[in-house]
This record gives sequence, C-alpha cells and structure tokens, in this order.
Amino acid sequence: MGSMPERQGHLAVRSPRQDVDWQSVGFTPYEVNGHIECSFTTETGKWSEPRFVASPYMSVHGLAPGLNYGQQAFEGLRVFRDPEERVKLFRVESHAARFARSTEAVGIPPIPAAAFARAVRLAVLSNSDLVPPFASGCSMYVRPVAFASSASMNLQPADAYVFAVFVTPVAVLYGDPRGLRALVVESFDRTAPLGTGAFKVGGNYGPTVPVMRDARARGYGLVLHLDSATRSYVHEFSASGFVAVKEGSPPTMIIPKDAHILPSITVDSVSKIAEGLGWTVERREIPFRELSEFSEVYTVGTASSLVPVAAVVRESTGERFEYKVDVSSPDAANAILKDRLEGIKRGLRKDSWGWVQSLEECEECKKGIPLEGFGAAH
Repeated sequence: MGSMPERQGHLAVRSPRQDVDWQSVGFTPYEVNGHIECSFTTETGKWSEPRFVASPYMSVHGLAPGLNYGQQAFEGLRVFRDPEERVKLFRVESHAARFARSTEAVGIPPIPAAAFARAVRLAVLSNSDLVPPFASGCSMYVRPVAFASSASMNLQPADAYVFAVFVTPVAVLYGDPRGLRALVVESFDRTAPLGTGAFKVGGNYGPTVPVMRDARARGYGLVLHLDSATRSYVHEFSASGFVAVKEGSPPTMIIPKDAHILPSITVDSVSKIAEGLGWTVERREIPFRELSEFSEVYTVGTASSLVPVAAVVRESTGERFEYKVDVSSPDAANAILKDRLEGIKRGLRKDSWGWVQSLEECEECKKGIPLEGFGAAH
C-alpha cells in the first residue's frame, strides 16, 4: 500500500477501509501502509524523531549485533475499535515500562515512555484505516522492536540502534473450543536461574520453536515450562502466561510468582478483574503437584487473550491433569473473565483502571499531525 491516511495535509484517524474482506484476516502479517522508525547513535546521544517508512522492510547491516548476538527486545500489544468505531489502545504505559526493562537488560539505550507511546500512536495513526471495524471482532497487533544496528565484529556496545513499530490487522485466536493440551517440557529450560526470563527478548523465544514444533507433532497445543533450578514449580507456557482457578465462593485465582517469569500484562489485567469481582487472587510459587487441585487452567497472553487448557501432561512420570473447559456457559470462570477483559478493550464495559486510551482523544491526533515535518522514507 505504501501511503499514509491523510486529511488536508494532516495525518488523521481514518475509518476502516471498505475494500478489505475483514472476515478473511488471519494471524499472519498483512500488507499495511508502513511502519515507524527512530534511530540512536552514540554521536548524537539521543533518539531521533519518528519517521514513517512506507515499507515492511528495514535496511540492516549483516553484522549488526541485533542479528548476530541477539541484542534486541520487543513488545506486543493490541488495538481495537469500539461500537462507535473509535480506535482504542490497551495498556500502552504498561507495555512501555516492560519494554524499558527489556531494553535495559540487553544494553539498548533507554527509550522514554512518552517516546514509546508516541511511536505506537503514530504507527497506529499511519495505518488507522487498517484497524478492523468493531463488528469484525478483529484487532490490530502492534509490534515495537529495538535492536543494535551498527556493524560490529566484537561483543561490545554498539554505535547505533533502531527502534521501530510495526502493525498488522489480526483475527481473534480462539484456540480449540475443547481446550488445549499442554506438554511439560523436561529436555529444555526456557531460561537460566539468573537469566533473562523476566524480559521480552528474542533469545527466550527462538530456542522454543523446535520444542513447540515437536510437541505439536505429538498432538499438544502448548508447552509448559517448570523452573529450571528444580523443575518442581510451574512457570509459564512458551509464549504466554499461566493462570489457574480453584472453585469456591468466591473462586481463587492462582498466578505463578518468580523473578524469572515474564510479567504478563494480560495476566495482570485478568488478576485485577478477578479482584474487582471479589475473587481471591494469589500470586505465589505453584508446586507442580498442585496442578491436581485446580478446576480450570488458562493460557493467557496478548495474542490469545484467555484460552482454556484441557490437560497438562508430564510424559516422564505419566502424570496427567485434566481441567474443566466450558466456553459456552456465561457463568464459567473463563467466560466471565474473558467477557470483562474483551469488553473493556472494546469499550463495552467500564474501564475502572484507566487502561484504555482513545486515539481520537490524543491531543496530537485531535489536531492532526502535519505531514510536513513528519519524516517519510520509501
């Protein structure tokens, strides 16, 4: 597509495109108008103003530490439309804070929270005609990424870095309505005891690809990781958080707590919703043997939201724990939590926590951003 939606020389929020079959949108990258890039050099000592790039591609030196040494960090958040087709961004500040922790962990110069939020808004604004309409049930996925970009033959601080924000419309990932089966992996540790598990960096994810591929070939939809020191405590799934529920009046939600688990923003959202409903919420270590005491287990994340887990299997011991999966009953814990979470995101329920920002209410967006001065590259 390669062009920015504009109005009288200004970049402004647009309605959804009429020539897109929104029902055919999946969870693969879609051709959009472009992305946002900022650059940092040690010579200037600061991040540049954001510029629009009318391409999904980037020009990167083959010897960049981001490619060779994994000096990179990324984020993932989603954008929705409400029934009035206003564009809603969910928990941008929380993603900015987590991104800051991740970039610090790999030695990337700090990206101020305000600069992160502005780049996200500009990326969405530049592609606002591709934020799916409310009725489609789809959303826009936003992928901020930062990496060391200058050429280097040594493992040392880089001279240049890139911060970019990509977007794409995506469908809803519902998962199997019967629930997903999870395999406890014991031949591989996602992170080391003093490693980078708490940060969203590529090195935590790439090595899980063959593990997940092998698990899926054996009929499992998920891989569950235990702590790497003792393999006796539940940590998280390869690409999403772990949440369990015990039946009761009120129900009890249990969330794994460990310094090496990625702080999931969706898990945090679900836990606060549960607390608001009067549920008991426990954030603590979860011994593996306690899996037998849960009534429901969910995989929770930005892409999938809240998906029930039907079973957790540990093949080395023959242990199998099965859970209730009821996605049709509005009284099921899963349905209650998901209804409230998605309702807040889409403007259908009250946002008691101030999580949602309306793109139209952003002062910069209200005025429209002059295209002159908003750098563009092809």
